[in-house]
Amino acid sequence: MLIEGQTWTPIDMFGVAAIAVQALMPLIARDLIQGGPLTFGLLLGAFGIGAVGGALLSTRLRQALSLEALVRIAFISFAVCSTVAGLSPFAPLTIVAMALGGASWVLALSSFNATVQLSSPRWVVGRALALYQMATFGGMALGSWIWGMAAEQYGTGDALLIAAVLLVTGAALGLWLPLPELKTLNLDPLNRWTEPDLAVDILPRSGPVVITIEYRIWEEDVVAFLAVMAERRRIRRRDGARHWTLLRDLENPEIWIERYHNPTWLDYVRHNQRITQADAAVGERLRELHQGPGRPRVRRMIERQTGGLTPDPGSQTHDLAEPLTDPNRSS
Repeated sequence: MLIEGQTWTPIDMFGVAAIAVQALMPLIARDLIQGGPLTFGLLLGAFGIGAVGGALLSTRLRQALSLEALVRIAFISFAVCSTVAGLSPFAPLTIVAMALGGASWVLALSSFNATVQLSSPRWVVGRALALYQMATFGGMALGSWIWGMAAEQYGTGDALLIAAVLLVTGAALGLWLPLPELKTLNLDPLNRWTEPDLAVDILPRSGPVVITIEYRIWEEDVVAFLAVMAERRRIRRRDGARHWTLLRDLENPEIWIERYHNPTWLDYVRHNQRITQADAAVGERLRELHQGPGRPRVRRMIERQTGGLTPDPGSQTHDLAEPLTDPNRSS
């Protein structure tokens, strides 16, 4: 889900390309329609009015169109705005184009915002929104510099036409990288996992923790198993797992082992609490493919030093479980 290339790519492209109109608006008013400060104010005001209109229409449009279709229309509409602004010498026509651009601006950015929020697990929404803001406004800052350079090199009109071509390209990119359909995602916490009872007394900061899960998969199910494991890998890494690997036993090829690390026991607990309702289907499919007796065998282990630990006679068990990652532990 988010936070993957299919979402970030259109956000970056829109931020870089669409900012051309606003960055070059003073030059549009002065050079292309031979106006002055009043003309610039009218253009900027029309853009703002269009943005308000787009916000008022957004709910109806989302009910009638898919998210991908709405974003694609916003890209193309803004390309029309940029094209008209680059070619038209008539102020009224350019003002209408600016209103269209303002509506498209709001529709695209609000759709991206909704995509990021609704396609991110609840525990990471804040960080996802921060990355969204960085990608959007970083793209605008970079785009403003690029279009200023382009206008100086090729002229204001040509720079706006180049921006329009990029916007059309961004709309076409949706055919290969469509935005996720949010209606099918349930990213609320699953809340099925319970912390296991441990025979070794460890602290929440003890670690690193190594997890292995053993599956028995028939040969005819290997292709399906690997496909599900690709999604499992994405989920594990999203939820904080490190060094994820999938192993196959050379002597008994029916045995497959999923292995990953968590820095501490507390990180492992949080990792399992981050599983969403949508993720449950992956675990259920793996259990269907598993052919061993009972459920897949889970082993939870902690890395330990091989020497240098000579506890006092009165020391407790957890003294031997100091986390290897703790910089304050004894050497």
